[in-house]
Amino acid sequence: MTIKGNIIELEVLELRNMMLEVATIAAQKAMASAGVLSPYVSKSQAYKMYSRRVVDRWIKEGLIKEIKDGESNMKIRISRIELETAAATSNRVSWYQSRQ
Repeated sequence: MTIKGNIIELEVLELRNMMLEVATIAAQKAMASAGVLSPYVSKSQAYKMYSRRVVDRWIKEGLIKEIKDGESNMKIRISRIELETAAATSNRVSWYQSRQ
């Protein structure tokens, strides 16, 4: 990928991968809407999927939000779509900005 002013040039492979990620997220959203797939994952499941360090960084950067229904030691949920979107997008810019 190259950026020239307001124009972003993508290689065919980059475009293909982006389209595949969009289609995957759209399919998961459709399955969650249909009740085939749970729209939420637990925080511990998210840790298993993407590692504790990465998930905690996404939460800190505001890319995903924790959902807690009760007090004290209630289970924490995360939107599957938010999680998959954060995983599919390049978020190094947000990581760098949070370090400054």
